[in-house]
Amino acid sequence: MTPNPALGVFLHWLGGLASGSFYVPYRGVKHWAWETFWLAGGVFSWIIAPWFLGLLITKDLGAVLSETPKMTLFWTFFFGLLWGIGGLTFGLTMRYLGLSLGMAVVLGLCAAFGTLMPPIFRGEFMTQVVGTNSGRVILFGIVVCLVGIALAGLAGVYKERAMSPEQRQAAIKEFDLRKGVAVATLSGVMSACFAYGLAAGDPIKSLTLKHGTPVLWQGLPVLVVILIGGFTTNFIWCVVLNVRNKTGHQYFRSLSQPLDPTKQQETIIDAPGRKVVEHSPSSTQRDLEQGSALLMAEFPKKNQDPVQAPMLANYLLCALAGTTWYFQFFFYTMGETQMGKYRFSSWTLHMASIIIFSSLWGIGLKEWKGAGVRAGWSLFMALALLVGSTVIVGYGNYLALPR
Repeated sequence: MTPNPALGVFLHWLGGLASGSFYVPYRGVKHWAWETFWLAGGVFSWIIAPWFLGLLITKDLGAVLSETPKMTLFWTFFFGLLWGIGGLTFGLTMRYLGLSLGMAVVLGLCAAFGTLMPPIFRGEFMTQVVGTNSGRVILFGIVVCLVGIALAGLAGVYKERAMSPEQRQAAIKEFDLRKGVAVATLSGVMSACFAYGLAAGDPIKSLTLKHGTPVLWQGLPVLVVILIGGFTTNFIWCVVLNVRNKTGHQYFRSLSQPLDPTKQQETIIDAPGRKVVEHSPSSTQRDLEQGSALLMAEFPKKNQDPVQAPMLANYLLCALAGTTWYFQFFFYTMGETQMGKYRFSSWTLHMASIIIFSSLWGIGLKEWKGAGVRAGWSLFMALALLVGSTVIVGYGNYLALPR
């Protein structure tokens, strides 16, 4: 199949749309703690969706995985495990740097490391990237993407400055630049491990192609292995939080005590997961508008009668959110097949698309209302640069096509 970079960019945009949208169903989950609805949705994200679609679309999934060398399976799984750790440490980055600066640092590092390390590791960076016209165009597109990410972070800083002192204090209670940069570096590098897992799974792609899987779907068996690693990390952490916060009963019982925001662990998984925290069912509109400090002061005055969670609706919403999350990488692996020999550039397209669509959701949900002119213009320029970076990277891949 001849690569088609334009189709590849479009598929990566679909993946970014899925990633930027997956949190929306979580907004409807009622009376569940973060760790409960995240794990419930994660079962669909990391286990059910990849296995179901892998079995449905690819050929002989079980046989392919059984024929895969054990070291290939190990490294693919291991990088998935590390990617999960990157998501978990993202929460600490938010604690020490705040959402805007933390997002910019982590996503910038994740984009850079996830895109550039595979060709560097293969020894192809100087010859195929720096040493060719198409490679230099792609490299320029990566730089434009990083500038766009930095501007998105700046827009967030301007937005935070427009907040009241109480809101800023609630948002960043433990600001610590040194700790924040250290944790952000760890989070960004670890989060990029998903790209390394995809590269480590190349032998799985070769095997599934031999079994008759169409080229477009060759990455789906690799996702099965990577996401088992991601599930392992997230499962352990969510269960720890279930025990710590005494929320494990929520999976099985509809009646429970109302969630106390002063005791719930504020945790984030994965970059777009910032929206999960911002719109967490354990938060209220007052928390978003007036700051969590006011919410904590009000909580003891509220009725402490047990509340009833809509179990079926919660599980259906988590299933929708989790499956939507999976589709970001479903389309990613499809888009990667269309990028030719510079498929490593797919990671930049993925990160840019995530920020574009999550920002558009934020605008649509009026999260930027009252953020100020400077924040608005910075966000506009960031989105323009991010869109431009996807076009530049796509064009660089087009230049590499055989004539």
